[in-house]
Amino acid sequence: MMSARNPRVARTTWAVIGGLVLVAGIIAIIVGAVTSRGPDATVTPPASSDPTPQPNPTASAPTTAPPGNVVDASVAERGWVPEPITTDAETYVQAVLAAASTFDTTRSSRDEWLAYLDTWFTPDTRYESEADRAETMKASQLELRQGVVPPQEVWDSLAGQDGRVEADVSGDIALAEVPEDASAQMRIATGDVELTFTQTDGTGAESSYTEDARVSVQVLCGADSVPSPNTSQRAGDCKLVRFFTEPLES
Repeated sequence: MMSARNPRVARTTWAVIGGLVLVAGIIAIIVGAVTSRGPDATVTPPASSDPTPQPNPTASAPTTAPPGNVVDASVAERGWVPEPITTDAETYVQAVLAAASTFDTTRSSRDEWLAYLDTWFTPDTRYESEADRAETMKASQLELRQGVVPPQEVWDSLAGQDGRVEADVSGDIALAEVPEDASAQMRIATGDVELTFTQTDGTGAESSYTEDARVSVQVLCGADSVPSPNTSQRAGDCKLVRFFTEPLES
């Protein structure tokens, strides 16, 4: 939940946003598909305020940015979406929405994929202290693991069928202002995602099917964004702040 050291944000922001934290719809789609075919009041930040380590990832997935205009193009070899280097919110959101549900169980482990997704995050700048910002970012990363991506048992079920999922973002991205954001650097973005599941049967033959989801995320595109270390990203490039449990419509 919001730190007591910033009560104005806690009182106003989360009254507006309510109890939404992550993309639970994606989990429902992935869990249902696997079983049938083979700042927020509900978030409690961890006690530690140490900044989350930013791994230097090395991973087939679509990219919404031109070749070369990404943090690390090689991550596509591991079945992940490359993070674009851009100041354009719509371009970045398309990649974020795809990244949270694009993976290949034959090319990486769940933990490796999650460590990579952690590198997309930047602190929520509505918190005044560095400790509060670090704790809140950790909470968002924890909720990514608990609510957005498939749990380990679902990953293992997909892996047993050499499963992979690719997400494609289609249609317009709806952008809205973030409450209590004095910098006006952050946006809440909502878009439609089509998930394509590909699996093999006992004979090794592949089959695919699609499912749809509507997802909202919060991003920061402005001078206060924190770039991934040892990359071409710079302060001001867009970064991820958090996911929501349900799509937020204006």
